[in-house]
Order: sequence, then structure tokens, then C-alpha cells
Amino acid sequence: MTLTDLPSIHDAFLSAARRWPARAMLNVLPGTADVYGIDAGEITYGQAEAKVAWLAESLAEAGYAPGMRVALLLENRPAFFLIWLALNRLGLSVVPINPDLRASELEYLIGHSEPALVISIAARRDELVEAARAAGLDLPVIGEADMPPAPRPGSVVADQLEGAAREAAVLYTSGTTGKPKGCVLSNTYFLMAGEWYRDLGGIAALTEKGERMITPLPVFHMNAMAASFMGMLAVGGCLTVLDRFHPKTWWADVSAARATCLHYLGVMPSILMKTESAPEDRAHAVRFGFGAGVDPKLHGPFEARFGFPLCEGWAMTETGLATAITNNAPDRLIGQSCLGVAGPEMELRIVTDDGHAAAPNVPGELLVRRAGPDPRLGFFTEYYKDPEATDAAWANGWFHTGDIVRRDDEGRMFFVDRKKNVIRRSGENIAAVEVESVLMNHPGITAAGVAPVPDAIRGDEVFACITAADPSTETAQAIALWALERMAYYKVPGYIAFVDALPLTPTQKIQRATLKEMAADLLAQGRAVDLTHLKKRQVA
Repeated sequence: MTLTDLPSIHDAFLSAARRWPARAMLNVLPGTADVYGIDAGEITYGQAEAKVAWLAESLAEAGYAPGMRVALLLENRPAFFLIWLALNRLGLSVVPINPDLRASELEYLIGHSEPALVISIAARRDELVEAARAAGLDLPVIGEADMPPAPRPGSVVADQLEGAAREAAVLYTSGTTGKPKGCVLSNTYFLMAGEWYRDLGGIAALTEKGERMITPLPVFHMNAMAASFMGMLAVGGCLTVLDRFHPKTWWADVSAARATCLHYLGVMPSILMKTESAPEDRAHAVRFGFGAGVDPKLHGPFEARFGFPLCEGWAMTETGLATAITNNAPDRLIGQSCLGVAGPEMELRIVTDDGHAAAPNVPGELLVRRAGPDPRLGFFTEYYKDPEATDAAWANGWFHTGDIVRRDDEGRMFFVDRKKNVIRRSGENIAAVEVESVLMNHPGITAAGVAPVPDAIRGDEVFACITAADPSTETAQAIALWALERMAYYKVPGYIAFVDALPLTPTQKIQRATLKEMAADLLAQGRAVDLTHLKKRQVA
């Protein structure tokens, strides 16, 4: 079956359900069930088909029509996927909400995406109602088991594109100029992702014999939606989604899920390698792990200890898997941050700051596009309400990734750094400008500059250089607690250093490279207040 011949995600699901009705599609482990207060166990494709059909009928009867959007704050619950499929069947789009977002972030996302309805866990409903009111929307917010009310009058309707080009989701991703951008993603985007994963091969080969994948990654990100879910849908596999990554019970969860493959972020191998060796290290059936960001020093030792290869790859929310690069060859390089060789389905350029092609082994920005007549095939459709940013990203017919890579003489790609002013902490992209804009609302702060500093576990940590009237440890702690009420915990500065002035250009813009060096020096000199102990995920 060719997924890209189908008109929608729901059609791909329906094809799998008719072919493998008795197979498990989603699996909830007891630990995750306890956290969420839901039933543990498996949901078969046949059971999912019946549930999705009922949900779709209920939504249609309430008046939900093609092109409308529904926002979902459901954490990592299986209901997320079932509701998404039901909405997709009707031609609606979803706006996944990161449950770590707080008041001002929720207000922006809801006001920008203008959904017709929000479906949320009970603990966040009041907060979402308030966020909608602050955004000027009289928006219904219901629980996953509630009957849907009529949609919000005047609900935005997405562009009515034909077939698989129709909008399926809007994912918000941190950019470099402040507020998150809404990436409009089509059905084609997700169908191509599933087909790409199914056909990948090499050490990450999937079969139709009953794959079982486990992931602790958030379902509101592209990885879980496009790679994990669509990959399993393409081969009739079962997806086990954990509420989050639990290092102490990870291998027990992997074994209980009967996982044949897993998804990871670089922080996970780092944490697992710090645990004591135990028989559980190899008491599993995993053939490969698929992810990004493993510490090169730990790549080989991890594989030797736990008994399976880690397949590193590169992709972005904007690119999907239409131009993914993956180190899936059996003769891949280990421990060198190697991304593998680009496939024939994509074209790429590596350019230096002056816009010229980089020579072999010389770092430069990665530019990509799809090979063939449609260079944007499988990419995001647009940045919602931001045509200027969309055009800038596609300058001169190439998508500008903002990632710095190098390519050796044999065509192998290696990740070097990020050109964009984005902090990468435990898999989350954080825009420095967004954090700065929140901090500047604090009455005691006169200037704020945010930069990444290295973190042995999380990759980057958020460092803020601040000028303030009262530069004290108590002030730094108060600022962090104030910020925790206004933005996701992972965005809050883990370190604050008070400075006399920020490094500025003649036009009063922050000199980012100098600020990054300043942050590193201040941290090394012990002149920063360590606030990392305050950065904890808030329980709903």
C-alpha cells in the first residue's frame, strides 16, 4: 500500500484497521495509567475504528465542519490520537497544546490559532477558559469524555485545499524572533512521514510482522505524531506512549511493552549510562533506537552495554520526514555525530556565511528541498499568519534550516551547531527572544539577554544576563519564581547573572555571540545564581 495515494491520515488508519483489526494499535502501561487515572492495557485497531467513528459522528452532529480547528491539551494520553483521527475523518485540524505552557503562552496560542473548541484534561480547563477570554474568544473547553457543544461562532476555517493537501495540524515551534510560529501541516506531510519510516530499512528497518514501539516523547511534537504514530500505522504496529521518561523504570517499561524499537532524545542515553549495570540492561527485544542528540562519547558504550544500535537522524517540524537524513546504514559511523548520507529524494546545499558553497569538511548552513518538480512536497505548508517568515525560510527556492553541518568527501553529514538563536534543552527548542520578552515585563528588570550554556545532561541550559536595581541572590530567585508562573518551566532561566550592561550593537541589538561568551565566562567564574533546582514540571 502506498500511503501517499490516500487522501487523509484517517484513510491510512482505516486501511490498517481493516487489514489488522485484532492487532494492538495503542498500549497503556500500568505506570502511565496510574499517573493519568485511565485504564491500562491495549486498544486494538478494530476497537480504535469503532471509537473513532463514534467520536466523529458526535462531532459532526454538533456542527463541526471541514477546515475548523480543535485544540488538544491531553498530555500523552491515547485519547489524543483517537480524537485526532476522528477530527481528521471530518476534515478538521488539530492544534496540540504543550501542557507545560502557562497563562501568557496559552493566551497567545489560542488567540493565534483561533480554534473552534478546546478538549482538555480536567485540571487545565479553567486555565484554558481564562486564556481564551484573555485572547478575546468565547471558546468552549470540554473534557475528552464530554459530548461536544456547538462550535464557537465565527470559528476560523483553514484554507480549503484539495485531498491530502488539506490541513491536518498546526504545531507551534519556537523561532528566533519572539513568539512561536504556527507550522501548518497537511495530510501529505504525515502520510509521507509514515511511508518514509516504513521504507527506511537498514538498522532501523520496520516489518509488518507486529512491530511494537515505545516512546516517552511528547505527543504534541512532530516526532511522536509524524514518526512514531504514522510509522506504526504504516506497518500495523503498536505504539506505547509513556507519560514521560522514567529512568528508574525505563527498562522494565520497555520489557513490559514488548518493544521491538524505541524513540529517544540525547538526554536519555546520558541519564541511562549513569545508572548501575543490571540484568535488565539487556532483558528486552529492542532491535534499534531512533532519535537524535546522543553524546558522541556515549554512543558506542551505550550500544555495547544495552545491546542495540542507536540510529541518529536529522529533521525539523518544518521539513517533516520529506528530507530527513538518517544514519541507518549498517556501516554507519558511531560516536562522531554523523547523520548519515542524504537520500535521492532530497536535494541539499551547505553554504558559508557569504552564501557560497562550503568545501568538503567545511561547516555551513544546511539548505534543503525535495527533489523533483515540487521542492516543497512533504514540508510544512506555511507559517500561519506569517507569509513574510514563510518566504524568508524559503529564500531562493531552498528551505533554510538554521543548522550548521559539514559533509565529508564521501557525502556523510555531520551536525556541528545551530546558527539560529535557539536554545535546545532536553529536546525542547527555546527562543531566547521569547524568554527575554517575558523577563522584560518584570518590574525590577531593566535589561535582559538570554543565551545557552552547556549542560552535561540536557544539552543546553537557559542563562540570563540581567541588569536590575537590586542584584542579589534573593532577587534572582524571586525572578525565577515569577517567571515560572508565566512560561513553561523549561524556558525559565536556570542561571541568572547580574551585569552592568548587555553587549549591544550600535543599533542597540544584543550581540548574540558576545552574550554567549559572556554567559559561559560568568558561569565558569561562579558569578551566576544557580536556579536549576526550581525548574520542575508542574503537576496538572
